[in-house]
Order: sequence, then structure tokens, then C-alpha cells
Amino acid sequence: MDTLALEAKNVGGPDSEKKSAPRARPKPPKKAKRIVYFEVEILDLKTKEKLLLLDKVEPTSTVLDIKALFHKSNPKWYPARQSLHLDPKSKSLRDEEILQTLPVGTTASFYFSDLGAQVAWGTVFLTECVGPLLMYLMFYFRLPFIYNSKYDFTTSKHWVVHLACMCHSFHYIKRILETLFVHRISHGTMPLRNIFKNCGYYWCFAAWMAYYINHPLYTPAFYGQQQVKTGLYTFLFCQLGNFSTHVVLRNVKTPGSKVKKIPYPTKNPFTWIFALVSCPNYTYELGTWLGFTVMTQCVPVAFFTIVGFVQMTIWAKGKHRGYVKEFRDYPTLRSSIIPFIL
Repeated sequence: MDTLALEAKNVGGPDSEKKSAPRARPKPPKKAKRIVYFEVEILDLKTKEKLLLLDKVEPTSTVLDIKALFHKSNPKWYPARQSLHLDPKSKSLRDEEILQTLPVGTTASFYFSDLGAQVAWGTVFLTECVGPLLMYLMFYFRLPFIYNSKYDFTTSKHWVVHLACMCHSFHYIKRILETLFVHRISHGTMPLRNIFKNCGYYWCFAAWMAYYINHPLYTPAFYGQQQVKTGLYTFLFCQLGNFSTHVVLRNVKTPGSKVKKIPYPTKNPFTWIFALVSCPNYTYELGTWLGFTVMTQCVPVAFFTIVGFVQMTIWAKGKHRGYVKEFRDYPTLRSSIIPFIL
């Protein structure tokens, strides 16, 4: 009996201990974090007149979100047409910048300027390329009212004239296809007025070059076939290089993102120039027109090459500075457009 009593005691013991053990108190619910909303006023950059006051703007809102809110109150100023500044003399804010990271208090003032009517970059590129393509062909086929009427719809007796037409057409058809299928354009729009400036530049130069190359009195290169072939091989080599670098630049950009990455050479030998140059697409473009100049021995082509080189150098220097400023580990050996020189 003593054994049975002991066993009964042992059996009941743990249960009684569990019942007597104090229960853990439940943790109090976490208090929701208080969101500090911003008050945003938008002023006219020139007159300093208050255009809109936005209340209770979330701190995680981007500049693009603020533009969208401004657009609701002013439908004529769509986001792409707006430029917002923290100060009348400061640079325009990027769309992806976040309100709470900007050097402003809970009451923020933005200065608005109108960029004017906008047009998509893709549209501009296509217009730039289609115009010269058609313009050159008009002179190549010697349409009426261009040369003397006796030359209407005649063809040149020089094979280099036909070769030049094929190269010129190939260049601009390539650019059209790249615009449609290769390029990832980070900037969505540009001012509409720029399309007239850009098209005027490309269209007029194309007409000037085509007029002399396809002229009935045109004379071929001084050094004959050797000079023409040298120019042709340079042209084709640089066109392949230009396309290869465009593919690299496409692959470093994520669709719909404005995040920048450093482009590096790939297994493609045409891309190895990335080790020495920040903008090899401009380097190859320069080589393309140098080859076309040698092939045609035409002064307007040479002038177009020089002007294009100056403009591309300005663009390349700007992009190079941007790379160096944004990336601490950017390769120090790289130049802007010409290895070791420029």
C-alpha cells in the first residue's frame, strides 16, 4: 500500500506542479509608428507665385509622385513637362529622388519651371535617321529640279558613288533598327523644339553630302581603288564595333530602371576598347565617318565628321565625368573618347 500511495503521489505530482506554475504574461501590442507627413508647396520659378499646396504628402513619395499630384491640379503640365528645383538656381531634381531624403523640413518648397511640349526620345531618333536616309536617296536617284534636267533619273558611272549610297543607307538603317530593338533609352522625353534642331542638323548635312557625291561632275578619290577600299574597310569595321558597344550598353541597363552600371569588355573583341575608353560607341562612330570621308574624298563629309567629333567629345566628356563621380572603383585607365589622348 505504501508503494501504491507513493506511485499515486508521483503520478499526481507533475500535474499539480503544472497547474501551480505561473503563466507568462502576453507581450503588449507594439505601438504603430507615427508617420510624419510633409507639406509641399510648389512655387513658380520666375514669379515665385504659389501654384499649389499639397497637404499630408507621405515621406516616401518620390519627385515623380509629387509631379503626378501637381498634374492632377494642372492638367496641362504633365510630369514629363515639369522641372522641380529646391532652389531657383539649383539643378532639376531627378524623378526617383525620395522626399524624406531631400534637404528639406516637413514643410518643403519646390520651384517649378515648364520644360515645354515634350516628345519621346525614340521618336526623335527615328526622325533623325529616316530623314537623312530618304534625303540621300533623292540625290542618288537624281530626282528632277536637283541637277540639270538632262541628268534626271540617270546614274553615275563611278562605282564608288553606288558604294557610298549603300554605306550611307546601311548606316542609317542600322541606327533605325537599333532604336527599335537595341537601345534602352533612360530619358523618356525631350523638348519638342529640339527635334527641329536635331533634324535640321542631320537632314541638311545629308543633303549637302549627297549633292556633291552624286553630282554628275563628281570625281573619285585621288588614290583610286586602294583609297576607296581603305575607307570602306574602316567604315565596316567601325560599324560592327559601334553595334557591339551598343549591345553592351543595352545589357548594363535594366528595363524601366535608371540605375547606372559600369560597362565592361566582353568576349567580343570589338568591345575590348571599353578597357581604354568610356564611350567607345562615339569612338567607333568617329571612325565610321572618317572611313566614309576617305572613301568619298568629299569636303562636306569631312566637315560633317569634324562637327560630329566636336559634339561627341562634349557628350563623351560629360558621361566620363558622370562615371568617375558616381563610381569610386571606376577604371582609371579609361579616357573619354580617344585612348590616352582625349
